Amino acid sequence: SSLLRAVNSHYELTGPLSALSIPSTLQDSMMARLDRLGTAKEVAQLGAVVGREFSHELLRAVSPMAEEALQQGLQQLVDAELICRRGLPSQGSYLFNHALVQDTAYQSLLKSTRKHHHEQIAQVLEDRFPEAQETQPELLAHHYTEAGLLAQAIPYWQQAGQRAVQRLANAEAVAHFTQGLALLQTLQDTPARVQQELQLQLALGPPLITIKGYAAPEGKATYSRALELCRQQGETPQLFPTLLGLRAAYVAQGDYKTARELAEQCLRLAQSVQDPTMLLLAIRRWGAPCIFWASLLWPASMWSRP
Repeated sequence: SSLLRAVNSHYELTGPLSALSIPSTLQDSMMARLDRLGTAKEVAQLGAVVGREFSHELLRAVSPMAEEALQQGLQQLVDAELICRRGLPSQGSYLFNHALVQDTAYQSLLKSTRKHHHEQIAQVLEDRFPEAQETQPELLAHHYTEAGLLAQAIPYWQQAGQRAVQRLANAEAVAHFTQGLALLQTLQDTPARVQQELQLQLALGPPLITIKGYAAPEGKATYSRALELCRQQGETPQLFPTLLGLRAAYVAQGDYKTARELAEQCLRLAQSVQDPTMLLLAIRRWGAPCIFWASLLWPASMWSRP
């Protein structure tokens, strides 16, 4: 606004300071800069919905603008130093120079418009960028969530959590699984929803225990909820890993009696289906709580006898 000029090591006002010369917040200042860019503001808004960084290819796929107008808008944003370009104009990617710029452009959209853009971006990612489903499922999960299409978002949150587990990013995995579970609570209670929650609870258990430890109440609560869901469904393949997980929590908490009972249930279940792998796991998991339980019942001197 040319109200300041640099003089040696300080700044001086060039004229009287009016109440409207300085915006009340920095976000207002960013909004004013965007408003002065005309149609380039629409490009910034759409890019902000895509994310902090977005590719020209994806933006072109979801933008209603002609290619020439889109490139002009992007160049205006680059010239205004609101975004920076990586690569060639028609093939590269763009990054907002500051998160505040992205947030300002995003918040300037009506909520209904935002939801529409998120839905469109998610569908374009599914249809035209199938590799994103494998490499960035959390991106589709985010856009479907923001679009209010929760049933479509939940499987992607689960997939994102599973990918994070494979990378040993346990905290990230817990966040993704927890987000999926939170969205599930808003859906109608159906057998399919119960099965989906059971899968998410069992997926959440291992990374949660890795972070918190076997004795943490969060892990026990996760497997307890999974057991409740198993009982709602009757005989289900998920019952065996659920019992094993819950048994580990009780062992870590020193409740060897309950742990032994859960291990015995695992043993009976493995015997009923005649699965050698399950039977081996059940026997191994049954042995530890039995030994610990016996050590509490018998005097220590009995263990030292030949």
